[in-house]
Amino acid sequence: MAKKKAQPAYRKYSIIALIAALLACISTTLLGAVKGVIALDLYTVQSPEKLTNALWISLGVMSLGLALYAAFEPAKIQRFLTGRQAKYGGNALVTTLAFILTLVVVNLLVFDNPYQIADLTENQENTLSPELTAALKTLPEKVTAVAFFSQEMNPASADQLLGNIKAASDGKFEYEFVDPNRDPQRARKANITGDGKILLQMGERSEIVSFASEEEILKALIRLISPEDHTVYFLTGHGELDSQQTNQDGNSALTRASETLTSKNYTVKTLNLLAENKIPEGANLIVIAGPQTPLSANEVGLLRTYLNNGGALLVMEDPTFLTKVGNTPDPLADMLAEDWGVTLNNDIVIDLASPNPSVGFSASYDPTHPITNRMNNLATFFPFTRSVTVDLAKQGLQLSPLVLTANNSWGERDFNSLTQAGGPAGYDQASETLGPLTLAVAVENPTTHGRIVAFGTSQFANDENFDSGYGNSDLFVNSVDWAAEQENIVGITPKQPVTRMFRPASQLRILLLMFVVAIVIPGAFAVMGFYTWLQRKRQG
Repeated sequence: MAKKKAQPAYRKYSIIALIAALLACISTTLLGAVKGVIALDLYTVQSPEKLTNALWISLGVMSLGLALYAAFEPAKIQRFLTGRQAKYGGNALVTTLAFILTLVVVNLLVFDNPYQIADLTENQENTLSPELTAALKTLPEKVTAVAFFSQEMNPASADQLLGNIKAASDGKFEYEFVDPNRDPQRARKANITGDGKILLQMGERSEIVSFASEEEILKALIRLISPEDHTVYFLTGHGELDSQQTNQDGNSALTRASETLTSKNYTVKTLNLLAENKIPEGANLIVIAGPQTPLSANEVGLLRTYLNNGGALLVMEDPTFLTKVGNTPDPLADMLAEDWGVTLNNDIVIDLASPNPSVGFSASYDPTHPITNRMNNLATFFPFTRSVTVDLAKQGLQLSPLVLTANNSWGERDFNSLTQAGGPAGYDQASETLGPLTLAVAVENPTTHGRIVAFGTSQFANDENFDSGYGNSDLFVNSVDWAAEQENIVGITPKQPVTRMFRPASQLRILLLMFVVAIVIPGAFAVMGFYTWLQRKRQG
């Protein structure tokens, strides 16, 4: 029997070199995963440079181990590179490279042609708000954005946002990035004094955006679309809702409405007609929000003259039992009925289609009027509102009932029944009006160009209800835009962004999650593949 040929002594070290290379490969993968987690700001270490050094050492040990194994076992390396496994491995390598190349080409095509097909993110992060999309459609000419970002600032999120805007602009929006440190002259010419700012240029007009966000860009676009100064006055002196500061009772303030108008480039001021006895020049709109006492006949006379000269009013008068009006004459309500065909009824709407019968809900809108033609998918609600009667036969006026309740509603006139146990009294056919009831109306005089929007309550626009998630804020701001003859920005209102913060339970859990996703699961597949290969090799 022939003796087995003795193997060279150095070959016993080849398995050690291979094991060292395998361990170094695992170490390199783990350290690379940790580096990735740190880059995503999900994990922090005290000495990142030590982690980097460890990664390089692992790479070095892996390379050295593979080199030693190749030196100890050249025949095995040759068979591996030229045998059947190499053929199959080569095919797999070619397929992998082809797949990667396809991904690169597709991404390049998408980058050069950024037209969105679908947004599969949970919060629709890649979908522009309807307001911004509407603003892009309203642009009278092309807008060019120059984003000034230095190397110290990451432009990724700004680039994505500007790319989404470009894709939705139908060719009306272009952008580029400029490093203000490398091109200080261009930054100085654009009056850019900080990092991360964006210059929007439309024709001869320009606006500077402080930071890259949808809300800030939308505000700038509104200023470009409507650069003229428009002033809205909130009437005071009769217990109206405060537009300047929040009172102890949040229901008696309109600060959110005022802030939103300011974000749309309106100048918001207050007006006390009792003290000033005149309406200022350049007043585009006067808002009368929930007066507790009636306006005087002299004030109403000033408002009538103002309207006859093309002025505009937004009137929100609460039901009389919620005010101090009582049986006192109301010159403002009389003027609305006599001159404009709008009667503020002495009732309170009971809406059985609403979860709370004393809160009227919109059942339908006027689909033809600029204020409400985009609000079909938005509900609005009106706490403690009176109904409004519109005289459609009034000559020389264009009257539009904007908001209607459902059929199962009525105008309750027995106010005492609202405080009695058991809820409101039933519908009285003899003295009360059955729904649908009008809750808001818009009127225009085509001859004088005067405009009025009237509501039966001021509570729908107070701070508690303005940002309720319904369409109350849209209805209020749309009414202001239309009354102030700003139809080109109706429906284009910046929304307060919703801030969402990711707070992991601990860095250890995040690291464990990344380890499972990046190491354990791929490693399991690798072990299964190696086991399958080993079984086939044993079977010949």
